[in-house]
Amino acid sequence: MIRITCLALAFFLSLPALAADTLRIGSKRFTESYILAHLMAQVARPGMDSAPEVKQGLGNTAIVYEALRSGSIDMYPEYAGTIALEILKSERPMELAAMNKALAPLGLAAAIPLGFNDGYALAMRTADAERLGVRTLSDLARHPGLKLGLSNEFIGRADGWKGLAARYAFAQQPTGLDHGLAYDAIAAKQVDVIDIYTTDAKIGHLGLRVLQDDKAYFPRYDALVLYRLDVPQRLPKAWAALQKLEGRINEDAMIAMNARAELQGVAFDRIAGDFLAGGAGAQTGGARGFWAKLFGADLARLAWQHLALVVASVAAAALLAIPLAVASFGHPRSRALLLGATGLLQTVPSLALLAILISLLGTIGIAPALLALTLYALLPIMRNTVTGLAEVPQGLREAATALGMSPRQRMRLVELPLALPTVIAGVRTATTIAIGTATIAAFIGAGGFGERIVTGLALNDSGLLLAGAIPAAVLALLGEALFEVAERALQRSRRGA
Repeated sequence: MIRITCLALAFFLSLPALAADTLRIGSKRFTESYILAHLMAQVARPGMDSAPEVKQGLGNTAIVYEALRSGSIDMYPEYAGTIALEILKSERPMELAAMNKALAPLGLAAAIPLGFNDGYALAMRTADAERLGVRTLSDLARHPGLKLGLSNEFIGRADGWKGLAARYAFAQQPTGLDHGLAYDAIAAKQVDVIDIYTTDAKIGHLGLRVLQDDKAYFPRYDALVLYRLDVPQRLPKAWAALQKLEGRINEDAMIAMNARAELQGVAFDRIAGDFLAGGAGAQTGGARGFWAKLFGADLARLAWQHLALVVASVAAAALLAIPLAVASFGHPRSRALLLGATGLLQTVPSLALLAILISLLGTIGIAPALLALTLYALLPIMRNTVTGLAEVPQGLREAATALGMSPRQRMRLVELPLALPTVIAGVRTATTIAIGTATIAAFIGAGGFGERIVTGLALNDSGLLLAGAIPAAVLALLGEALFEVAERALQRSRRGA
């Protein structure tokens, strides 16, 4: 059984290699990156036998860069300032030729400048800025009582808060916020200042003032494509088609496309298609209501991905946990050690565990997600197996021994069948946990209903969040109903016996 589990895991680990002829395009978890990834995919499509695969919403720079470096994706939209200061750890901005010289030993390169700069900046409500006389970041430093709500990535970046605070001598201590929620927070006056991307659509919509970087801390963040060096040789037609994007998108077009996603709720692929068809980002229409989001074209795909992750992980956990529980049942110290180890795994935050597994496995997607879900499912199955075996009456054990059964025969023919209802209850609990936890897998490109939730967080779109949460809840209820039917059938068979 353990051999089967290992073979299944090996198969999932080999999936990136099986997709060698498919162009895999990643994106970070913010609106613009989603749109650019779909633009790249649609431009490249005519030069390919199969449609490019878009792995969207892969989290922050560290995760999507690790996906590129490990070969889980082939390219993604990135920014010159981020490559120079965050990825290459340069102390100053770099020209494209210098960046490529530094990227070459990593098997990477940057190309196809898209035509716009999307820089970092700080912004605050215009009315408050006027009242306090704040126009520049130096002015902001003279108001230490203002509350800063900054994205967690910006706080931790090499070109982010730490260097900015040193340059301007800021005394404020920022609060970490998700970028998609920051605009609601500043509109509700929960924070006074947020970090923004200069092409964000909500800057003008909310009437925010972008504070001038009067000490020139931020470099230019010109959008371009960061890719693996083998892509032009491996997919020459797709690479040639992607060259058509060079210089094609200006700041106004990018702001208009971001606005359609964030303010009108238009799907990313629709926005990309409209831009390529009309050459501008300002088309109207295409907004989706809640029911269109809930029953969208991706529902079947996401349901299959979510169900496959849950079934595979719970099955793998059962194949590992039940034999381990049986083998350790007669050895209290070993049993306590195993239960303690699986219990400790439950205390590790899911995103932290995924990050650790990405580093260990060198890949994103199904493999680390499946392994993480399997580890989380071990405890309830193992604990319930041990509990069920402990509840077998001692008299029945003695009777089985008196009949001449060996310890293995007694376990297989007497103890495990009697413990089966409790074991099934453990599998039931593990399944419910896996259905909920599997939504986190979308942060690393493993799909499932979490894909909608991640996108909804990026857009601060409550309808899209519900469109991901409701199917996951329905799946959990269906799982509960299925186990209820199985338990009743088991009880009837026992009464009939």
